[in-house]
Amino acid sequence: MKRTVSPSYLAGQVEAPGSKSLMQRILVASLLSSDTSIIHRPADNADSFHALECILQLGADVEEDENGSLHITGGKLPPEEPLNVGESGLAMRLFAAVSAMSGYPVELTGSGSLLNRPLNAFESVFPQLGAEIKTTNGHLPALIQGPFTGGEITLDGSVSSQFLSGLLFALPLAQKDSVIKVTDLKSKPYVDMTLEVLAHYGIRYINHDDDVFTIPGQQTYRAVTTTIDGDWSAAAALLVAGAIASRNGIQIKGLNGSFTQADKAITGPLLFAGARLMNEQGDVGVFAPKLRGFAFDATDSPDLFPVLAALAVFCKKPSTIAGVHRLEHKESNRGIVLQQEFAKAGVKIEINDDVMTVHPQKKLNACTIHSHNDHRIAMAGALLGLAGAPVTIDNCEAVDKSYPDFFDDLIALGADITPERK
Repeated sequence: MKRTVSPSYLAGQVEAPGSKSLMQRILVASLLSSDTSIIHRPADNADSFHALECILQLGADVEEDENGSLHITGGKLPPEEPLNVGESGLAMRLFAAVSAMSGYPVELTGSGSLLNRPLNAFESVFPQLGAEIKTTNGHLPALIQGPFTGGEITLDGSVSSQFLSGLLFALPLAQKDSVIKVTDLKSKPYVDMTLEVLAHYGIRYINHDDDVFTIPGQQTYRAVTTTIDGDWSAAAALLVAGAIASRNGIQIKGLNGSFTQADKAITGPLLFAGARLMNEQGDVGVFAPKLRGFAFDATDSPDLFPVLAALAVFCKKPSTIAGVHRLEHKESNRGIVLQQEFAKAGVKIEINDDVMTVHPQKKLNACTIHSHNDHRIAMAGALLGLAGAPVTIDNCEAVDKSYPDFFDDLIALGADITPERK
């Protein structure tokens, strides 16, 4: 499917969607509890849907009430079919670890670009914890046989913090205590979210200097009631849209959350670039009379790269974004894809070692940008169209992964968006 986004002036307000990162963690924790947890304002996106399907296969009982809240009673049964995590890297790593607690052989599979994303960090540590995992050359499909018994391991955290998060969810149920020593940990804010969810469900742990985690075994997940926070990752695209394409600003509602989110860091580069932000009880407004260049290290929030690259196009001076090495194992190789696709609009992006430099472009070319089935690239392409020249986004349905209502919300704010003609 294609949509064409043309230059527009935005105004008004929209509600931020629910956080898919938090939703998937809450689903896993609710699965591991034997009692009934309640989730208010559940996130509605493809990644969360696949995680929900996985907990159903693993024995959870899920009911939706008249208000749309989910009531989840945990359970651990052997799945009759392979667990399909779709294209979610987080779900792949969470359910790989959690499957090792079931005591039954579990086959884990996925689709699309996820089949190229690494799972091999588990291959050396699973046997040390009492379980087995057989991957396909370090990727999905994988066959997992548990249960974990516990133990002491060293884990490489340089590729993704999601491997650590998966183990942190599973090991409290092991027979013995566990110690995880992490080297070169990246995206620590996502680990902070995991630890906050664990504490929310009554799980105990000791974190020594951010890189050693002691997890007592034989713990029990308690049932809780949780409201899913608004998603700062999705809101980042809207806030950039307000900065580049509104006269008097727009407002994003529902961002007053209880859990850490890495992509709340978007407020830093927006302020550095000259945008004005107003936060009133989680309702965040933004507008930018003028935008200058900015420098930002996105190592711990790599999902911000595409929208920051779009923001930089409309700044007065070149902007730099550090952390390019974090972009290779995403839905696409985002550094290369941003260079290729933005070049179609006339934007020059340079990558030197770990730093991306985006050069401003006063007049953009009308063009077609392919999303590469990457939701963040699709959103970034839409931003170029809002404030530059008409941009057609091919495979725009990629946004369903995290933010299915993205284009509808832009239209509600006044964006000129034309759907594909049949």
